Amino acid sequence: MNKKVNPPVKVWMVCFLLLFGFAGTLFVSSPAVALPLAPSFTAVTLDGKAVKSNQLAGKAYIVNFFASWCPPCRSEIPDMVALQTKYGSKGFTFIGVAVNETEPAIRAFITNNKISYPVVMVDDKLMGAFSRYVAGGISAIPTSFVVNSSGRISSVITGARSKEVFEKIIVDALRKPVIAK
Repeated sequence: MNKKVNPPVKVWMVCFLLLFGFAGTLFVSSPAVALPLAPSFTAVTLDGKAVKSNQLAGKAYIVNFFASWCPPCRSEIPDMVALQTKYGSKGFTFIGVAVNETEPAIRAFITNNKISYPVVMVDDKLMGAFSRYVAGGISAIPTSFVVNSSGRISSVITGARSKEVFEKIIVDALRKPVIAK
């Protein structure tokens, strides 16, 4: 006698096996040392100030490649400005990297959106420094590189994110790693 298993029961069984069968790989977090070091870079903001990776040692930051004409980029900028205000005094900053822009257009965009964090114009050196962390290089905007307080890239984000998601990412990036003794 061949009994058939009810289709909804099959679905639950498969989900159960997937969840618990792969739990070891799904929930294992990588040690901080496994994360790649953020690249060294130097850039000049539109107001003439130098932004150097060595000045950011011990701080968390997000390098955000964006454009003023990009709708997803435009949608996340007000949240980024608010989060910069909230977390700037805690050792965090966004760094905007304007892609495919003219300097006058991006200056107007910065003013109109009250961007308070450093914004630089992209160049080949800066693009190359970060592109190696994305398969195929940076091919979409916005693309953001989250650098934790240990100077390691903890994640690469392609596409816009909500204020809540960015805030969680910032809080995680600001945490000092626990080092086992």
